[in-house]
This record gives sequence, structure tokens and C-alpha cells, in this order.
Amino acid sequence: MKVYEGPVITCDANDSVASVLVEDGGRIAFVGDSVPAPYAQAERVVLGARALVPAFADTHVHFSSYSLFAAGLDVRRAASIDELGQALAEYAASHEDKLIIGFGASSHKVREKRLVSRVELDRYVSERPAFIVKYDGHACIVNSRLLAMLPPPIAKLRGFHAESGEMNQEACFATVDFCTKTVTPPRLLRSMLAGINAMAAAGIGLMHAVEGVGFPRDLDVDLVRFFARGQRSGFQTRVFFQTMDVGKVVRRKLPRIGGCFATALDGCFGSVDAALLAPYNDDPNNRGVLFYDDARLGAFAKEAHRAGLQIEVHAIGDAAFAQAARALAAAATDFPRPDHRHTIIHACLPTDEGLDLCAKHGIAIALQPAFLHWDLEPLAYLESVLGDRAYRLSPLAEMQRRGIMMSGGSDAPCTLPDPIFGIYAACNHYVPEQSLSVLQALKLFTANAAWTSFDEKERGSLEQGKVADLVLLDRNPLAVPKTELARLRVESLLLAGKPYVPRTSLPHLLWSSLRGGGGARA
Repeated sequence: MKVYEGPVITCDANDSVASVLVEDGGRIAFVGDSVPAPYAQAERVVLGARALVPAFADTHVHFSSYSLFAAGLDVRRAASIDELGQALAEYAASHEDKLIIGFGASSHKVREKRLVSRVELDRYVSERPAFIVKYDGHACIVNSRLLAMLPPPIAKLRGFHAESGEMNQEACFATVDFCTKTVTPPRLLRSMLAGINAMAAAGIGLMHAVEGVGFPRDLDVDLVRFFARGQRSGFQTRVFFQTMDVGKVVRRKLPRIGGCFATALDGCFGSVDAALLAPYNDDPNNRGVLFYDDARLGAFAKEAHRAGLQIEVHAIGDAAFAQAARALAAAATDFPRPDHRHTIIHACLPTDEGLDLCAKHGIAIALQPAFLHWDLEPLAYLESVLGDRAYRLSPLAEMQRRGIMMSGGSDAPCTLPDPIFGIYAACNHYVPEQSLSVLQALKLFTANAAWTSFDEKERGSLEQGKVADLVLLDRNPLAVPKTELARLRVESLLLAGKPYVPRTSLPHLLWSSLRGGGGARA
């Protein structure tokens, strides 16, 4: 039992800010402005200039991929192709991985202003297969050894480029699927332990994990569920299966389907294959790629909706967003079902008509505000490929005005799971009139995020009776200038009232998973 005295930002429906919160037995026993008599002798925590907020959530994490990349080679900071190559060579020299996996190649960070090529990768690692996934997750570059190992059917897929070694679109997905087969379950589970600890250090206590990236028999989906059952810390995981095979999801008794990969409707701006209604600014012959026609997507949406599943689909360009909104709205109309909470992920370049459909049919949007201040994909680049459309990206205030439920996530590993930076970005849109207030931005990663996975009765706001999932910040976000929000720091994460304790023991995790009862509620 503890009494917290100081700024308590509840993120409730009334945007209340209290001065007292009482935690008792892992639940919130009281929120108000004076300490109730029964708790007068309880241990007190005086916040001072600090603040208490709900534990954060991340509503779009490629958890197995993020964990593997975070535990491996990260080249996001490389300032040149040679620096990237040296990092690759040093990693290969110090690790015995049969397949070397790197993440974060960007043409915008290196001085050459282009992606590394297959021939250049060969200069640094040629004896072992290696590939570097692009920062946006929608392309990768393979070395010659890996190229020779790829199954022949991949060469016939859209986006296969043997000379440069760059794989895009379906060729990228197929290459990633092939490479994940080399990752052993123990390696993946060890990586997940480190990944969950890093997320908790950022104040995250709930994640929406999107899985299904080509592991044999969809091993990543089941391993993430197994891993979540072993979490005795109170960390919560909600799994979204990235597939259009509704039967697979129903057989696993999962209530959610979708994400990216097999449920991505288009590409991304970094690979100039996000689907647009009008051509890219620098290429009049390119409107990007729609992976599915309306008939295929519509049939999937109706089947999943009628099966009682919550649906999420990836849509970045305006053509993909419009397609997603039409399909989800049609499914909701075909078989009226209250409170479906279907969601469009990213929604970077929405259309007015699509936003109208979202508002009318209760379709939510899972945003990644960090994209607005992404040094791996800067505004100058977006202007070059989109022209004036770059200033219509992520119109947060407009979505808020229409009453659309928005939640916040990272799309990790693309950006790091860092809700504080996401809050900063949402409050400092480069189109100022599209910025959110601090409270609105906080709720993206707390109350709204909990609502998106049907967790709002237990989590997401600091209200009497809810689980005491709390974050203690070093300063009050309501008392600092918006431009300084990124400097906030998480002092501690408390789940069910107890400080999160990082776990490193794989055997202990396995034993806990077998016993069940962790944070993998379907």
C-alpha cells in the first residue's frame, strides 16, 4: 500500500489532474485531492516536481523483429557506407551467426545519399550470408552469398533486383521469410527478454505485438504468446496475427487479425511504393503499389468481421488508406456488429472521404507520431517525393476534431519504442495547426491505446478500481514547454503497484510460461 502525493495525470474521460493516488494490493484504491482517513498511516511518496501518469502502451510493435534487430547489428547511426560496412565486418568477426542480420540502412543518413549495394556488402562480409534491412522494414539488401541461397521462385517476384541486391515489395517479404527460418527459438526468446526490458525502461507496460513474418509454422506468433505467458512482471501483450488466413487465427482462438506483411495494403514512402492516388512528385509513372485489389481485400474484411475478429491493416498512401476505409466500412455494414474496433495502421496520407468513413463506422487509427520527426526519413525527402502532400501527412488535429479514436505506437523496429518521443512529436507537428495538446498526446499512449485492445476497463487511466499500472516521470509534462517534452525521463514503471524488475533468465521464463497465467490475454 502506498500513497502518492503530487501531480496525478489521470488521462480519464474528463482529463482530470488529481493530487493524491492510493495504491492498495495492486489496484488503485483512491484518486482525489486529499488522503482518505483509512490510508493516513500508509507509506507516502511525495512527487514534488515529478508526475504520475498511466503506464504507457505501444499499439504497433513488430516484437520478434524488434527484439532480434535490437540484439543484433544496428546501422541506423552510420554516417557513410564505409562506416556501415565496418560495423558489419566487426559484427561478423565477433559473432558466429550463420546468417548475419542487420537493420537500419538509410540513404538519408549516409553521406553518399544512397543505399549500400550487394557488391559493397561483399567487400565486408563475403564468406557468410548477410543482409541489411532498410530502416522502414519494406526493403533489404543482400550480399552475394545470401543471394545465391535464395529459393529460385523469389527471383520471379516483384521487387527482386539481383544486381543491386535490393529486395522490395513481395521479394522483400519472401526474403525475410526465408531468412527467419535460420533463427532458433532459444535465440529469439533471449532476444525477446532484452526487448521487453528495453520497452519497460521506456515506461511501456502494454504492447500490441504484430507477428507472422515467415517463421516455419508461424513460430513467431506462438513463441510471442508463450513468452507473454511467462511474464510474471505484469507486462501485458496483445497479439495481432499478420495473415489473411482467418482460419489460422480462429484455430488459435485469437480475437485479432492483421498488422503489416500479409495484411499490408501498400509499401512506404521510403521505398516510393506507398500507394498514391496521383503520381509521385519525382516520377510521373509511379503511383506506388497496392498489394490487393478491392475484391480480395473486401472478401477478407467481411470474413474476418463475420468471424468476430478485430481487424488491423497497414495503409500509408492515400490510395491504400481509401481502400482500407472502404473495405472496413463495407464489412461493418454487411454484418452490423457493435464495438468492432477495427483499425487502420499508419494512415499517413488519409483522404477526407476515408476519414469520414472512419468517423461514421468507428474505425480507429493506430499512429506513429515519431514519423513526423524521423531523421532516417526527413521532411526534405518527403517533400521531394510527395511535393505539397508532405504537408498533409498525419493530420492529427483534424482526426481529433472528427472524433476518430487515435492511438500511439512506434512501428518498432522502424522507430524505437519511446512513448515520450511520440508524445513530443504529436505535440510538435511540423504543421503547427495539426499538433495535439499534451493531454491529447498522452492519451494516445495510455487511455486510447488501452481502448484499442479492449483493455480500458482495467488499464489506460488512473481511476479507482483499475490495475495500478503507473509511470513516474521526472517532471510534470503539463508544466514544461511542448518543445521540451522529449527531455522527460521515466524514473520508474510500476505494474500492479510493483516496480518492474528486468528478467534475464531464460530457464525461469520457460518454467513460468509452462505454468501460464502471465500477460498474454487473447
